[in-house]
Amino acid sequence: MGDALIEAYGSSLEEAFENAALAMFEVITDTSKVEPSMEEVVEAEGFDLESLLYNWLESLLVMFDVNTRLYSKFEIESIKRTAEGYKLTARAWGEDYDSNKHEQKVGVKAVTYHMMSIEEKGGRWVLKFLLDL
Repeated sequence: MGDALIEAYGSSLEEAFENAALAMFEVITDTSKVEPSMEEVVEAEGFDLESLLYNWLESLLVMFDVNTRLYSKFEIESIKRTAEGYKLTARAWGEDYDSNKHEQKVGVKAVTYHMMSIEEKGGRWVLKFLLDL
């Protein structure tokens, strides 16, 4: 069908990653109608920040596909530097998909590296990434 270019912001890298996840699910559905009633721990690793962002979003997309669960609240507990790169630990809250309650906007096939960038500008983090729809 196409692509969606997402730009997510945050006053911290963690907040920007949380907003990136929310933006991805906003492409899929109206997240204001998704009750944050089920909590899951999510971990992702990457050799750099771009691969960390990719793996974080891809993990959430796989959880959505496997469990048919939508998410509307995200909390990054930590993004730590490791010998191999970065490790992210987070929590995601949501509920099982219900076609009567949750509007289905567009299906996200994949997260891509195309046009991906992560920058800090004046104390604000800006993440850009492309979703394959």
